[in-house]
Amino acid sequence: MKVTEHIKNAKSTLFSFEILPPLKGSNFIHLEENINRLLPYQPAFIDVTYHQEEVEYRELKDGRLEKRVVRKRPGTVGISAAIQYRTKIDVVPHIICGGFSMEDTENALIDLQFLGIDNLLIVRGDSVGNQRNFIPEPNGHKNALGLVQQVSNLNKGIYIDNELENQSKTNFCMGVAGYPEKHAESPNRMLDLQYLKAKVEAGADYIVTQMFFDNQKYFDFVRDCREIGIKIPIIPGLKAFASKNQLQILPQTFHIDLPENLVNEVLKCKDASAVKQVGIEWAIAQSKELMAHNVPVLHYYTMSKSDNIEQIVKAVF
Repeated sequence: MKVTEHIKNAKSTLFSFEILPPLKGSNFIHLEENINRLLPYQPAFIDVTYHQEEVEYRELKDGRLEKRVVRKRPGTVGISAAIQYRTKIDVVPHIICGGFSMEDTENALIDLQFLGIDNLLIVRGDSVGNQRNFIPEPNGHKNALGLVQQVSNLNKGIYIDNELENQSKTNFCMGVAGYPEKHAESPNRMLDLQYLKAKVEAGADYIVTQMFFDNQKYFDFVRDCREIGIKIPIIPGLKAFASKNQLQILPQTFHIDLPENLVNEVLKCKDASAVKQVGIEWAIAQSKELMAHNVPVLHYYTMSKSDNIEQIVKAVF
């Protein structure tokens, strides 16, 4: 079932979460255990992230540097298929620009169609390694808008090779990312909203937001989206604060503000366990307020660790 169908059929706010594929060399068991802990709360769908290849340099005995291309988290398509097969829950694999040519993207989409996976979350993806700015693959997309347009074309039966015979139409439901506090690379918030609107006009079916810790940021974002004509569902994305290090890491990495009250409570904590509990309680309060405003879905970024998310959804759903 498509994400939009889940939302349309729901009588109340739904629950969903995002996981990371296992690191290369790891197996599926640990991830499966974390997923299973959340299944009693009936998630409507599960997102599976994708990370492009990275470049590492290794010093050889003679002092020269050897360049190695590595993929630390392979297997998004395989993990997505395994989760959907084992749990019977709809999965939403991420489709990214980085590391993919348009032909690579088309082939991945065809594989997903054959597997019966018809939901996608389309994002550009981050720069990697020592890249200051995002660099697309040759004949790849430089932004998520191009990806949305390619999937929209496939949904119409338009392939890269226009001489193919018997071109079948795909039937993907597309989610895109939204940024309540604007994307870090956007010069201002209004231009960021206009870019989001362009993705919606190109065929996006729903929006999932970047994490935020102040619900007013989400409410303002939804209001501003509606005012410029974006009418599709907007799903809030939530993360449970988990360590004092995140006081610096989250603002630097995701370019978000942390509320003063949250920061003060974290600074009072004597140990990691206390910080984690503050994060759980903050996320519960966020979740309950959002549910009171009838958001379509509460979507949690788990980082493939479910113990704190389990406590949150147990208190909320």
